[in-house]
Amino acid sequence: MANFIAYLDTSEVLPGKLQELKETMAGLAAFVEQNEPQILSYCVYFSEDGSTMKVLHLHTDLASLELHLKVAGARFPPVAPLITMRSIEVFGRPTEDLLAQLRAKAQLLGTGSVIVHDVHAGFARFLSPQLSEQEPL
Repeated sequence: MANFIAYLDTSEVLPGKLQELKETMAGLAAFVEQNEPQILSYCVYFSEDGSTMKVLHLHTDLASLELHLKVAGARFPPVAPLITMRSIEVFGRPTEDLLAQLRAKAQLLGTGSVIVHDVHAGFARFLSPQLSEQEPL
């Protein structure tokens, strides 16, 4: 549990950009799925009125989030004209280097802040990749 990281960013969708953003994010999600086999989950959500987007991803460790920023990082700038990022929330304890990368991403995509939530108590359970491919949830 000590290395588990959950990441949630929240962005305002710029007027008239919802459809383009949906297409861009569908492409990004497909890219992440294809090129980042270590990531547990990467999901994009839109508010009912289409004014807000949230991106949630789950990582077993810090290395997974670091790799995500490296692999998908070049795909972040085209998103900038479509959103204003309001916040990045990290659940777990990132390194100072990783925090600096997240702050740079927040500035690239908006005016957002990076908020870190340290774990107090709890646990995480995940299916092995072999089991999850064989048995539907």
